[in-house]
Amino acid sequence: MSNEQKQQSEADSQVVDEPAAVEAEDAGQAGEAAAPELTLEQALVQIDSLQLEAAAAREQALREQAEAQNARRRAERDVEKAHKFALEKFTNDLLPVVDNLERAIASIDTGNEQFKAVGEGVELTLKSLVDALKRHQVEAVDPEGEPFDPQLHQAMSMVENPDVEPNTVINVFQKGYTLHGRLVRPAMVVVAKAPA
Repeated sequence: MSNEQKQQSEADSQVVDEPAAVEAEDAGQAGEAAAPELTLEQALVQIDSLQLEAAAAREQALREQAEAQNARRRAERDVEKAHKFALEKFTNDLLPVVDNLERAIASIDTGNEQFKAVGEGVELTLKSLVDALKRHQVEAVDPEGEPFDPQLHQAMSMVENPDVEPNTVINVFQKGYTLHGRLVRPAMVVVAKAPA
């Protein structure tokens, strides 16, 4: 390559580089024009608005965190209740069996020796069934002699009785039952009322 060709090549490269340099200068001037200097007052206003936005974002994040925590607690409570009261339908199916065994015991003639063994067998069967229910937190509600409680008892009738306080349960037709403290079946009762 000759000296003349080298000089021409260098000149060409300078021509190519000049527009890039001009564009860089123009961009620097445009950047200065696009971003005028802020006054102190404008900067303070901008800082205040940014602080307000940051505080709002923090508050929103805290609310969402609290919502998520509440949803998790609700789900845990629902699961706990589901475990606790899963036996409710099964309990309702067993209660008539308990009632029938109690009626069978009441109807057996205990004076007759032939029925004594049968009566003892039915009593043991009833006891084992009631014990199994108690192990699963199924408790009987047998309110005879107690004040009437509409949350646990269902009044079948009211009878005048001067011997007891008004609103006292004087007879239980059918025992009630609770599961973990929640009513499964109310006790069907007769309630005393004051004489007219």
